[in-house]
Amino acid sequence: MLGGYAKLIVEVGANVQPGQTVWIVAEPRAAPLVRLVAAEAYERGARFVDAWYFDPFVKRIRLERAAEDTLDFVPSWYGRRLLSLGDGHGVRISITPQVPPGLLDGIDPERAGRDGLPAHRENFEVINARTTNWTVVPWVVPEWARLVHPGLDDDAAVAKLWEQLVYVLRLDEDDPAAAWKARLEQLHEAGRRIDARRFDALRFEGPDTDLTVGLLPTSRFSAETPGMQTVDGVIHAPNLPTEEIASAPDPQRVDGIVAATKPLDVSGTVVRDLQVRFEGGRAVEIEGDGAAALRGRVARDEGAARLGEVALVDNEGRIGKTNTVFFNTLLDENAASHLAFGNAYAISVGEEDHDRINKSAIHIDFMVGSDDVNVTGLTRDDDAVPVLRGGSWQV
Repeated sequence: MLGGYAKLIVEVGANVQPGQTVWIVAEPRAAPLVRLVAAEAYERGARFVDAWYFDPFVKRIRLERAAEDTLDFVPSWYGRRLLSLGDGHGVRISITPQVPPGLLDGIDPERAGRDGLPAHRENFEVINARTTNWTVVPWVVPEWARLVHPGLDDDAAVAKLWEQLVYVLRLDEDDPAAAWKARLEQLHEAGRRIDARRFDALRFEGPDTDLTVGLLPTSRFSAETPGMQTVDGVIHAPNLPTEEIASAPDPQRVDGIVAATKPLDVSGTVVRDLQVRFEGGRAVEIEGDGAAALRGRVARDEGAARLGEVALVDNEGRIGKTNTVFFNTLLDENAASHLAFGNAYAISVGEEDHDRINKSAIHIDFMVGSDDVNVTGLTRDDDAVPVLRGGSWQV
C-alpha cells in the first residue's frame, strides 16, 4: 500500500518533473513513506531529494523550557532555504501531522500560540509566486490515531486510521491517479458554476452562525485547470485528499458570528467549541476551549485576524462519509466548508486584485460547514441564491 501511496504523491500530488529538487518535510516517524517518496521522485528524474525532519517532541521541550521572549524566534536559514527552493522552481512535499494533535496538551495555550513552527512566512511567498509544485499528505502516528479512535488500543487505532486513509485517498481504486484526476475535474466544474454567478458575498447561516463574507470583484473558485498550476505550467494537487473549492475573500468585508463545526488543531493544541465574531473584516472575539492558542496566532501580524480563504465543501466527498472527526485540518477541512485566518492565495483572484488580498505570516483553517449550515450567494443586485442546502449543491 505504501508504495502505491508514494507513487500517487509524486505523480498526482506534487507531479515531480525531471531535473527538479524535491524538499520533503515530515515528522521523523514518517521516514518509511519519505524514503518511498524519494525513490519515486528519483524514478521521475528528480535532481536531488532533501528530507527535512521536524521533531515535535523537541518543539514541546522548547515550549516547556525556553524563555517567553524567544518563542517566536525562527532561524533565518529556514526562510532562505524555502526561498532558494522557489528560485530554483523546485518541489515541496509536506507530510502531516508534523505536530500531532494533542501533543501539546498541558502547555499553556497562549504560550503554545507563540511558536508557529514548522510553518513560517516565506511559505506563503513561495506559494503565491507559484514557483513550486507542492502537496500536503497525511501519515498516521499513534498520538493522532488514539485521539481519533479513543476506544481502541494504539495498534488497533493506528490500523483503523490507516484503513480510513486508504479510503479517503482513493488508494482502494484500481487506478488511484485516474480516480483523483476525475475528482479534481468534478471540483473544477463545481467552482466554475459558482464563478459564473459572480457573487458579491457568501452568507453562512446555522446554529450560532450568521456570517457574511464579502468577495473581491475577481474572487474565483476555479483556476485555469483542475488542481493548481505553476508558472511553468506544472499542474499539481496541493492537498491529497481534497474535496473543496476555495477562493480569497475581501479581508475588509466580513461581519457576524460563526461557530466552528469541528475541533481545530492549532499546531498540536486542540481548540474545541470555537466561536468567532467579526466586525469590519477583523475577528474581535475568539472564544472556546483552548482558544488562547488561536488568539496568540492571530495576534501575529496585521492580517492574521482577517480572513484569507473561504472554501465550500459538499457532502459527496469521501472524508465526510466516514462520519469521523480527524483532528487534522488537512482532512477535516475537506469534510466541511471552512474559513481561514491569515494569508490568501493570489491564484484565487485576478491580477488586478492581488494588492487587496489578505497578507499574513499565518494561514489557519477552521471548519464552519455542516448539513445544518446553509450557504447563500448574495449578488451585486441584492439577489439571494442558494448555494449549499443540507450539504448539497444548489447551483
